[in-house]
Amino acid sequence: MKLLLIADTHLPDRSTGRARDLPAPVWAAVDGADAADMVVHAGDWVSVALLDALAARAARLVGVFGNNDGPELRERLPEVARVELDGLRLAVVHETGAAAGRERRCARAFPDDDVLVFGHSHIPWDSVAHRPDGSRLRLLNPGSPTDRRRRPTFTWMTATVRGGVLDEVTLHHLPPG
Repeated sequence: MKLLLIADTHLPDRSTGRARDLPAPVWAAVDGADAADMVVHAGDWVSVALLDALAARAARLVGVFGNNDGPELRERLPEVARVELDGLRLAVVHETGAAAGRERRCARAFPDDDVLVFGHSHIPWDSVAHRPDGSRLRLLNPGSPTDRRRRPTFTWMTATVRGGVLDEVTLHHLPPG
């Protein structure tokens, strides 16, 4: 199963100087020739139009609301989403707090999950939290494909789930301009 992981798209309904749409390579990963089986969006959509477009074009969509999402998005999306993919327990949330202590906090807050996809910082993150019982939680933040903030490139992730294991996690980069 192929996954596309995105967050912090911040797509406005009106032109505000930020991106007006997802980059073409991201749309290709949504519904192109080698499309993802599931798109995961970790919040801060800003635009309901993007939610509708992804819902229409993605084979399957899992998403949560972020701190910049208004009432309409909050009515349609949960704060935390969970899905099981071939035995892999995946959770999605927008905010996880400061980078310092993140693994420990998330291991406690998500004790039954194997993977946590999050956003908010616009900074890509890939780490593993080790729990006292020996289990592990993989933490992934795909960054942002549209609002890179202080990062040199726009980013998103793809991954594969095989036999209940997350595999082939790739961070994709798109330079500005």
